[in-house]
Amino acid sequence: MLRGDKVGLRARHEDDIPILQSELYDDVVNTSRSVSQPWRPITPGSKDSQFAVDDKEQGHASFSVVELVGGTLVGAATLWGIDNHSRSAHIGLGLRPSARGKGYGTDVVAVLCHYGFVVRGLHRLQIETLADNAAMLRSAERNGFVREGVLRSAAWVMGEFLDEVLLGLLVQEWKPDSKGPDSKG
Repeated sequence: MLRGDKVGLRARHEDDIPILQSELYDDVVNTSRSVSQPWRPITPGSKDSQFAVDDKEQGHASFSVVELVGGTLVGAATLWGIDNHSRSAHIGLGLRPSARGKGYGTDVVAVLCHYGFVVRGLHRLQIETLADNAAMLRSAERNGFVREGVLRSAAWVMGEFLDEVLLGLLVQEWKPDSKGPDSKG
């Protein structure tokens, strides 16, 4: 398990999937704001769930996010689009409604940076988020990400086009917490 100050990132367990499916994916508005494809109903237990993990897929590293105190599942996190040639990847995360507003997002981004830069040896991490996603923008910027641009009217969300913000962080700009996430498990 990778550990931050408040949360740990661990492998996805089979019993995490129905919870994440119900609280994150089945929330049509939430899903429409977080993925670049139209929402469609997915049958419970389907292998088409975005939370089902294919361990053979090398371009994604999917984690379940758990509270360090008590081990409660609080969300999902992913390093996706991993490009081993250019040594870059994208960060994504989703928190259960009961876990939002507690600073977990900032901690998840910090742990994903540690994973990407230290464990994977990446050079660049990138985040794309809707321009009105204040929580994700705050989490990214608290971890040193720099706004690199705005993709105007780039996302079709619930009947309207919204701007996306592109943020990036290079390994030489990264300032890990003086303690650093602990990878003991």
